[in-house]
Amino acid sequence: MSNSYPFDLMVLPYDYSALQPSVSKTTLEFHHDKHHQTYVNNLNAALEGGSKEFRKKNLEELLSSLDKLPTEIATAVTNNGGGVFNHNFYFEALALEGSTVPTKKFEDAIVVAFGSFENFLAELKKAALAQFGSGWAWLAVDADAKLKIVRTLNQETPLKDGLKPLLTIDVWEHAYYLDYQNRRADYIDAYFKIVNWEVVSKRHAISMFSTFSNAVNLEEAQ
Repeated sequence: MSNSYPFDLMVLPYDYSALQPSVSKTTLEFHHDKHHQTYVNNLNAALEGGSKEFRKKNLEELLSSLDKLPTEIATAVTNNGGGVFNHNFYFEALALEGSTVPTKKFEDAIVVAFGSFENFLAELKKAALAQFGSGWAWLAVDADAKLKIVRTLNQETPLKDGLKPLLTIDVWEHAYYLDYQNRRADYIDAYFKIVNWEVVSKRHAISMFSTFSNAVNLEEAQ
């Protein structure tokens, strides 16, 4: 997967049917092959017509410095670059139900921040339910290495606020409507069953000693 222009669609690290029954094969196919691909195409189109300077930047650099983008491409990069980053981040941290567990270090950090792992899940669910319309709920690390839950509208990311994201829930309706219709709460409960806690734990480990980047090989983080 390319992390700079021209961007390409990430290859899912699992089969389209692997997340059932939490996420159906049909939903995953539409979500990844149609919606995600459209964001990739539109981001490349926006950058193709812009300055070569911005085509050299990776996705995190673009999204961390949106105020420096030329006016004519800023909105397209915000919407479509965010769409690419957010979906990469979301899909990468999913796995077969019950196949992963968090590391002790990550679980301990969650307990310090939220009192218990159960409280953390409840707070993240609350944030995801409270997001009006389309958007995302995130677990992120701030500049003081503290865990916090935040929400973003549409395809905005926590990167613009200097946060290092660890986990996200997509609450755009295309992520769940074929399976759950208007029952967002049921979708969120199902989502928690398929989180890849190994990936999230490694992201947390990386955030503790380096600037987060999707380009980092998660397998090397301890």
